[in-house]
Amino acid sequence: MDIRKYRENPKEQERIRNLIEIIPKGRFSVLEIGCRDGYMSKLLTQFFESVTALDLELPDIYHECVINVKGGLTCLDFPDNGFDTVFCAEVLEHIPSGLLKKACDEISRVAKYDVVVGVPYKQDIRSVRTTCLSCGGKNPPWGHVNVFDEDRLKRLFCMLMPVQTAFVGETVLKTNFLSSLLMDLGGNPWGNYDQEEPCVHCGKKLIPPTERTVFQRMCSKAAFYFNKVQKPFISVQPDWIHIVFKKKRQNE
Repeated sequence: MDIRKYRENPKEQERIRNLIEIIPKGRFSVLEIGCRDGYMSKLLTQFFESVTALDLELPDIYHECVINVKGGLTCLDFPDNGFDTVFCAEVLEHIPSGLLKKACDEISRVAKYDVVVGVPYKQDIRSVRTTCLSCGGKNPPWGHVNVFDEDRLKRLFCMLMPVQTAFVGETVLKTNFLSSLLMDLGGNPWGNYDQEEPCVHCGKKLIPPTERTVFQRMCSKAAFYFNKVQKPFISVQPDWIHIVFKKKRQNE
């Protein structure tokens, strides 16, 4: 995936604009979790004097206000209340489900005042999923293994108080149980194979199938038509949900 083209996409720009709009201003330090190429970290320097950019591999961000740190979300090597604000967008959907609560607790622990969270909203992770040629495992799109709505986020960050919620973008990307089953049987030929995220089961690169049996072709074709039949009944919903949480005081 060309990260530059991805950043220039109008939907991505809309997502970023909203995050910048809702992020609390007037704070000194911020921790960005999952900084990737550093695009957001550099934007955050406009509002924070100190930006700590964290990722699984040591980031390579050149900016006088940015501190590059290698680390994992489920065990943050920072003190309690170590940052005025913690910023975590497009990350929690990738965390293994068994570690998700621990990750959210770590975010809450190191935030002194605010937490900003951004995730896909009620995503149907059966849509455009892939089949790994190496292990045969079925993969959700973009490696998204968790689904969120406002209630689940509030439960995950139950020690914090939500103070602002924004819904961004629009999508009608949905499927159904029968279409999903048929598409799996058909080898998921039209899945999201251009994603940079590897197979969630074996870690190998996802490659589209080059050969399929007649049975597989029949299954995927039937899945396509079942999805087409349901399309008029699908309502538009937001692509993302962004929530600003406030750290509760002892007496709150």
